[in-house]
Amino acid sequence: MVAAMRRELISGSYIQADETPVDVQTREGRGKNHQAYLWQYSRPGGSAVFDFRLGRGRDGPKRFLGQFEGILQTDGYAGYDQIGGPTMVHAGCWAHARRKFFEAVQLNPRDPVAAPIVARMDELFAVDAEARRKALSIAARHTRRQETAKPLLDDIRSKIDAAQSIALPSSALSKACQYALTLWKKLTRFLEYPELELSTNLAENSMRPVALGRKNWIHIGSPQAGPKVAAILSVVESCRRLKLPVRDYLAAVLPGIADRPILRLSDFTPAEWVVRHS
Repeated sequence: MVAAMRRELISGSYIQADETPVDVQTREGRGKNHQAYLWQYSRPGGSAVFDFRLGRGRDGPKRFLGQFEGILQTDGYAGYDQIGGPTMVHAGCWAHARRKFFEAVQLNPRDPVAAPIVARMDELFAVDAEARRKALSIAARHTRRQETAKPLLDDIRSKIDAAQSIALPSSALSKACQYALTLWKKLTRFLEYPELELSTNLAENSMRPVALGRKNWIHIGSPQAGPKVAAILSVVESCRRLKLPVRDYLAAVLPGIADRPILRLSDFTPAEWVVRHS
């Protein structure tokens, strides 16, 4: 079922990705867990698919995405570079860029340079927040972005350029500037692609149960259990995102699933189930 969900996801045009560490028991050393990773791939408003990997290397997203040709939105982690198909578009996350400058403000609340940059970034997010309040279509939001967000970006860029010229090389402000400028092309993709969200916050929210769960279940019992955990998370989180009661969905789909042809499983994914029963 999760393999069918993956095919469904990569056949679309837009994926957000994120990853989080998770301990797994192995036989490598007595009393010592191995740090593995759960990678999450999702579409805003659609399904989420988790993928378990023993490492954080590029081979994880490379295998999952294959020749994906749509938009991939991530943070600045280099493991997402050089993957996907030749025409894949890589977009950045404004929440991560803002977070870097906010950390500089936390170190110095009276910082006369970082604080105005954070404020302007907040205005950028306010454009999309207003679009959500007014329930604007993607096309209408795109028009609003062109009118309002583009001038904001010009001002943010000029402020970051000025900040970089005066920031100490090893300071939090300098690192924030470097992060934003390095990813600037990816950060401004949303002006070209209307469906793009400003951030990957939705993807991060899907990872939150894993972060909270780590404190309760401590670790995954074995490397072989990892993909099973990922499969369960994929179904449960997809149902949550789609506002589909997971108990009702499982009760309807699980009986007899082993007798269904593999090629028919795509008819029973959470996303397809919502379409067929709405």
